[in-house]
Amino acid sequence: MDELDTAAILPGEVSSATSEDDSKETEVSTTAAGRLRPPFTCPLPVSVEPVLFLSVFSVALQAPLSTQYLWDRISEDLGYNGSKRSDCSNSSMTPDPLQKEVETLTAHWNLYISLGGFSVGLLVVPLLGSWSDLAGRRPVLILPSLGLALQTVVYLVVMYLKLPVVYFLLGRLLSGLLGDFNAILAGCFAYVADTSDRRSRTFRVAVLEACLGVSGMLASIIGGQWRQAQGYINPFWLVLATNLAAALYAYLFVRECVPPDPSAKLLTTRHYKAVWRLFSTGGSSGEDGGRDHRCKLWLYTLCFFLVVTVHSGCRELYVLFELSSPLCWGPTLIGFGSAAQHLAYLSSLLGLKIMQQCLEDSWVALMGLASNIIGLVVFSVANTTQLMFTGYGLCFLFMTSTPVLRSKLSKLVNPSEQGALFASVACVESLCFLVGSGVFNSIYPATLHFMKGFSFLFAAVILFIPAGIIGTLQCLDQRRDQRDATVS
Repeated sequence: MDELDTAAILPGEVSSATSEDDSKETEVSTTAAGRLRPPFTCPLPVSVEPVLFLSVFSVALQAPLSTQYLWDRISEDLGYNGSKRSDCSNSSMTPDPLQKEVETLTAHWNLYISLGGFSVGLLVVPLLGSWSDLAGRRPVLILPSLGLALQTVVYLVVMYLKLPVVYFLLGRLLSGLLGDFNAILAGCFAYVADTSDRRSRTFRVAVLEACLGVSGMLASIIGGQWRQAQGYINPFWLVLATNLAAALYAYLFVRECVPPDPSAKLLTTRHYKAVWRLFSTGGSSGEDGGRDHRCKLWLYTLCFFLVVTVHSGCRELYVLFELSSPLCWGPTLIGFGSAAQHLAYLSSLLGLKIMQQCLEDSWVALMGLASNIIGLVVFSVANTTQLMFTGYGLCFLFMTSTPVLRSKLSKLVNPSEQGALFASVACVESLCFLVGSGVFNSIYPATLHFMKGFSFLFAAVILFIPAGIIGTLQCLDQRRDQRDATVS
């Protein structure tokens, strides 16, 4: 972008012999620079961070409230009011059959809604992500924000008119058709890859993910208090306003980092072929690295898939786990619990910055996985509020693994292939939400009769797989480097 601007303002420094040719080049450069510039300039030293901040705020505010609304609507339909009884937290009493039915139906509806939205997004997100490599990043930030706003409108209509909860599925489908939240993630991380060097990329990605935590923490605190004071309607109006603000900011203030090609088509198989080529041949970099390079791309993608699947699957169960006995949390405690979870994004960023001074990125990721595993084991046996918050505290480094994996994947491909890479990562992330929602929302009701927290224990066991892969690859790399050093 700066090269285009320089070409636009320094045409007089060239020799007179080439002034006519350079004048033409200057006109082209000025036109290109004009397309890259947004209508306004943001006075703060930020780029796509506000877009991600606002989008996460809307999602984090909406997600727990949606689950609670489903719980309340299903409880009302079945005539269950157990969460209001004084003996709800009395674990010695025989479980109410209606409570199990409410838990099961709520988990299943969460599953259906997630399946609908993310199955559509699984097809749309890679299309939008790869298209942004040609058409620019800004459209991929604007369209999904408008889709999330449209979903919120549907949710508000359901609440105002007391329509069946099946209409929540319609809202998720509409959002999925425009890319959903995963397309925003893809656009933001691709933007960071475009504007950062290899050395600083891991921390830049971690900063972007820290925005997820700060925004989510604020939304969680506000959502719990607001829902207790005024119900569900008013918070969802804020969700709508936040999504519209994200789209407006992206249009007005985000500077385009990819010169847009006006002839780039959205509905074409070319975008899917670009993703397929990346993983089938390893891309342009794979030609030099051979089979080893392609294997690393697949293995790190598998690690990312398993980690994000666990994160997304468990996140949907936390509210359900806390609503029912023996915890029986109300909106305020649920808000604080969600805030504690999102606070780990900041502690993970700080931990990553400190550990990078003395450890390789792979060992930092392993520390994050260890923190996550220990926290999940505590969640699996949590039967008091104190123990539940202890689990949240032990997960204080759980988000150090994903920025490391994103950075490692980004460094495996050439700069010209970042769009295709993050399109595939977005596709994997959509699949993570799909699989995570399906697996964990199915396991949770099926295991209530013998261990309420079995799902969290199952998640902890899964995380040993990416830990083993990352550790093995790092040891092999170190051994190869030592052998090369000895030979030289």
